[in-house]
Amino acid sequence: MKVLICDDDTITIRALEFQLKKDGFEVLKANNGKEAQKVLLENSDIDVLVTDVYMPMMNGLELITYVRQTLKSNIPIIVVSMVNLEDNILQVLELGADRYLSKPFELEELSNSVKFLLKQ
Repeated sequence: MKVLICDDDTITIRALEFQLKKDGFEVLKANNGKEAQKVLLENSDIDVLVTDVYMPMMNGLELITYVRQTLKSNIPIIVVSMVNLEDNILQVLELGADRYLSKPFELEELSNSVKFLLKQ
């Protein structure tokens, strides 16, 4: 199972990658939405997308829109963000994200979210 992590924070990417690899997932990484677009086009077998909201070049909201409207993909999307405003949470869910985790969160919470979404 492949998970794509998209975040502009190197420490966050390393932590998420460590946890997901420990759980047996193959991890692909992107530092912004533009890089994630390229990875998604080159890898049609990605099972879950984990993305931040605020990133340079293409933010998480634009990435979610790209995945849902342009790619027409139902891939599970988990948003991880430091912004914990109700409006932001509602916006990402309305765009098609499946789960929203506010930073900081326990790595196991992300792991459990990935496993849960894959079972559905």
